[in-house]
Amino acid sequence: MRKFDRRTLLRYSGMAAASMMLHERFAFGEDAPMATTTAGKVSGRVENGMNVFRGIPYGEDTKKTRFKAPLPVVAWSGVKECVVWSTRAPQMVGERAGRRLAANGEPERTGFHLPPDQGPQSEDCLHVNVWTPGLRDGKKRPVLFYIHGGAFTNGTVNCDLYDGNRLCHRGDVVVVTVNHRLNAFGYMYLAELGGKEYADSGNAGMLDIILALKWVQQNIAEFGGDASRVLIFGQSGGGAKCATLMAMPAAKGLFHRVLTMSGQQVTAKPTVIANEVTKDVLDKLGVKYDQLDALRTLPMEKIQDAARVSTAWLPVRDGGVLPRDPFDPDAPGISAGVPMILSNTHDETVTSAAGPTGVLTWEQAPAALKNSVGQFLGSYTPEEIIRRYREIYPDRDAAHIVVAAAVAFRAWPGQVIEADRRTADARSQAHTWVYRMDWKVPFPGHWALHTIDLPFVFDNVALAPGMCGASAEEQAAAQPLATRMSEMLIAFARTGDPNCKDVPHWPSYDLKERNTMIFDTETRDSETRVEKDPRGAERVFAAGAHYRQPGT
Repeated sequence: MRKFDRRTLLRYSGMAAASMMLHERFAFGEDAPMATTTAGKVSGRVENGMNVFRGIPYGEDTKKTRFKAPLPVVAWSGVKECVVWSTRAPQMVGERAGRRLAANGEPERTGFHLPPDQGPQSEDCLHVNVWTPGLRDGKKRPVLFYIHGGAFTNGTVNCDLYDGNRLCHRGDVVVVTVNHRLNAFGYMYLAELGGKEYADSGNAGMLDIILALKWVQQNIAEFGGDASRVLIFGQSGGGAKCATLMAMPAAKGLFHRVLTMSGQQVTAKPTVIANEVTKDVLDKLGVKYDQLDALRTLPMEKIQDAARVSTAWLPVRDGGVLPRDPFDPDAPGISAGVPMILSNTHDETVTSAAGPTGVLTWEQAPAALKNSVGQFLGSYTPEEIIRRYREIYPDRDAAHIVVAAAVAFRAWPGQVIEADRRTADARSQAHTWVYRMDWKVPFPGHWALHTIDLPFVFDNVALAPGMCGASAEEQAAAQPLATRMSEMLIAFARTGDPNCKDVPHWPSYDLKERNTMIFDTETRDSETRVEKDPRGAERVFAAGAHYRQPGT
């Protein structure tokens, strides 16, 4: 049995970052597309018929405003060339080695390395990337604004997996992707120690995204987009950031549809916990609590190292820019009328729950479940949970039982809570949809893993050989579902309703039917369909553990 883990999956998906070779036709220089933003002129290049701008600055270097709200970028003179990935935010993980190719030039399916993320790390990280079919043509295209995953700790959109070219060709839309502050730089709460000067420190990364959305409102018409039809969508941590934006008054009116993929944020970090984490960081840095000015001159790398005292950097419920929890005790009223799709994959937690081989014995199962999601089991024992799951699924083996339980207790409850609380509000019920991603990676292990919907919604299966298959046959098999999901995304951005000719009729979600679209392999035996309350017995059982957001 081939070994796998989450790192292996990310290695496969990371192959997309080295795929600039797929941009076969481009134009720049005298023929470069030009746009005028509120801060100055930018030039891009034409790639496969689309105008592409990479690394447009929307905010000032955040070293100037460390642990504070961002500032809009200062205007420049002349033309700023925006054709390559810009710098990305400081991360909490190390650099990674380059990939290795098989003799035929295709990525090897085992053992190859993830290429380095595109662009160096820097606090000067507030940049957006734009793909558009037209400039200044007044067509008012829907805007698809993507926020990357990696929790609130790591990640970047500097990766061709998020290339918007095919979406632009498919749906005549504008695609925008955003980089912003992360980990301690974006979410270290200093307000109680530093006072008013640091009032926004616990949510600086979220304020970066709001500043980028304001940039969209002010500039997207120049790029052929419609500022009144902005869809924010994100996967994993990106979805959690979308949920958080829905509760932030400063974000109200800056977006008009929301899609969260495997990412929910029911509660934010309370100030009492955030303050203790901050003290741990300051202690590691050797900074006295009443001398926070010392933080301004510390090297970026030293703060990065100290940030590792916490593995759960999160937005903070500070009573100011984030006055309440995103989805607790109810859905945020300020975004009640905003259409929303929520989703998860079938096997979110497989890489942590099923071990390095994906094979477990019944004797190993209780320990595997406890080690994976023990903090989420409430008063249940692992043995009790496994016993109940064997009653629900008598034909499943130990690994599939453990994975199912881990998903239901850890990865799925946030989505259920958010959807249920949305539909409890009459203003939201008709504008809420739920889907589950059941596509199984062709290797290794055949599971519907965390991140697997990304190449499908972006219609970029060819850029994700480790997720959708490297051969022409495997990619051809994946393409029908990519067509369905990308058309769904575009329809939702255009109209606020995901129903379109490429998907079966998709009823909105309610507490009675719990209609859920299942995106699955397009074969005779398994296809995209709507199910009522899928995994209902699991949902009811897992609710007894009373889920709490990690880190809060």
